[in-house]
Amino acid sequence: MSAEDLEKYETEMELQLYKEYRDIVGQFSYVVETERRFYLANAVDVQVRNVDGEVYFEVRMSDAWVWDMYRPARFVKNVRVITFKDVNVEELDKPELRLPEDGPFGG
Repeated sequence: MSAEDLEKYETEMELQLYKEYRDIVGQFSYVVETERRFYLANAVDVQVRNVDGEVYFEVRMSDAWVWDMYRPARFVKNVRVITFKDVNVEELDKPELRLPEDGPFGG
């Protein structure tokens, strides 16, 4: 597979993932960003842990969807994430989502 073919495949997979996200986002209450992944969830619990002066975050989510184009099963009942980076949790406003007309997925 050439670099061009790989780039085209990744662009197509990102579009497919975005369309799936757009179709299911209304089913969730929160969006969660960690250093490695992006999640949608209906329940989120973030705990700051300090063990021997080392601070990390423990994030537990239930009824979640994982943004990962290489993961065939994106819906999970429970997920637990440990991260040393910041965690962003936002309550969803549930806006109408649509593909941007002038973006890479438009047209």
